[in-house]
Amino acid sequence: MKKAVTFSVTITTLTVILLVIFGAISGCNGKDTTSPPGPDPDDGLPKAQVWVTSGDKSRLLSHQTDLSVKPVPPANWPVVKMDTSILFQEVDGYGAALTGSSAYLINKKMDATTRQALLKDLFDADAGIGISYLRLTMGASDFSLSDFTYNDLAQGNTDYELAQFSLGQDRDDVVPVLKEITTLAPEIGLMGTPWSPPAWMKTNESLKGGQLKPECYEVYAAYFVKYIQAMQTEGIHIDAVTPQNEPLYFSAAYPCMEMQAGEQQAFIKTSLGPAFAAAGLQTKIILYDHNWDVTDYATSILNDPEASQYIDGTAFHAYAGNVSAMSTVKNAFPDKHVYFTEISGGDWATNFDDNLMWNMSNIFIGTARNWSKTALLWNLVLDQNHGPKNNGCQDCRGVVTLNTGSGKLTYNEEYYSIGHFSKFVRPGARRVGVQIPQSLPNAEAVGFINVDGSKVLVFCNYGLDLKSFTITQHKKNITYSIPGVSVATLVWD
Repeated sequence: MKKAVTFSVTITTLTVILLVIFGAISGCNGKDTTSPPGPDPDDGLPKAQVWVTSGDKSRLLSHQTDLSVKPVPPANWPVVKMDTSILFQEVDGYGAALTGSSAYLINKKMDATTRQALLKDLFDADAGIGISYLRLTMGASDFSLSDFTYNDLAQGNTDYELAQFSLGQDRDDVVPVLKEITTLAPEIGLMGTPWSPPAWMKTNESLKGGQLKPECYEVYAAYFVKYIQAMQTEGIHIDAVTPQNEPLYFSAAYPCMEMQAGEQQAFIKTSLGPAFAAAGLQTKIILYDHNWDVTDYATSILNDPEASQYIDGTAFHAYAGNVSAMSTVKNAFPDKHVYFTEISGGDWATNFDDNLMWNMSNIFIGTARNWSKTALLWNLVLDQNHGPKNNGCQDCRGVVTLNTGSGKLTYNEEYYSIGHFSKFVRPGARRVGVQIPQSLPNAEAVGFINVDGSKVLVFCNYGLDLKSFTITQHKKNITYSIPGVSVATLVWD
């Protein structure tokens, strides 16, 4: 066996030597003996861009080789059909929450170079992921530097004229950071949500627990108007508000309030809706803002035409229940919209691949296929200790983690999950019809058409094996093979 190997190497070496000599002689004779490559049959065809994130982190929103868009599909490939004539909801945007803690870290714990680079990665659609929607806390939440509202008074005092209204702590970090963000993303959507009214408006005179006093409905509605107008004075446009964060969870150690469906119905009908109308505000009112496990909260309010006239839709969180709840409410009230506004990752789930797949199935592909106009995660930035915290979640994970000691930024799975949508599916896009064949098990997809006419398909392969298929859209055919446990976004004109 050893002799055979030696003989093979000798013949190969001799062949190489002869080829080199022949090539040198040909070169000396001035003759090119190489044949030019044949024409690429795909030259001149339009191209589709592909961006991939894999569960093993070998690709992280990585731009792959462009694919040819062909007029004829290959035979015997599974076909994913995309029909842009079938239109569903319009997209408002994708993003997270700029909490007080996130704004503080961005504004006070980063140098200017790091801050500018991060904001570009987050909000620039060309250089970064182009986040297009943010949720804001109206006053303190469980991720603020301390408890506060915009009209805090000594116990026993009241201010029905809101003479002492002030944006307070928001001026320290939230407003400056928002101004920087709006230079990169001038059209970004913003939703404001309170965790609690001022204590003097509540039955227990505390920011924690209690209910809104009925005699304070009108002044609290005026408080919302003041907030929207004060932010507008700063050049910050509030697109929507919800009356109360998680109104059915009111025993927290951070600002919170009970607001049962009947209370929210009365507040919107008698005070908040009329106050917005009187002030000429176009800011949308979105009800509920709590988990998927309850749908009758929203439907009971929307059944009241006097309240419903002021309501744009319903917001949901994902800490309980199933994403199909969004379709339940949408189907009951087709003229009203649904929004997804909060979920957090954390130390209870640390596997990148599991989190990526869960986020696709439930939060991004899942909510889109259940009519949601937004998909918003919780904290935009947290530090290495999951904070700063304000008596709430002790092990939540931000979209980005800042190590305040080293200054290092870590882009978490949430960053890439958002990016597969926000970078490509821009505000104003419409979800379109998509069909996946049964020959592609353990896979999901959702499609969109942007305002500029570009098409987007987000395809997730939950299985372990490579999946090959053809996307067919109006005589355009794109063949692609996606690795196991991966998500791909494909974009074409």
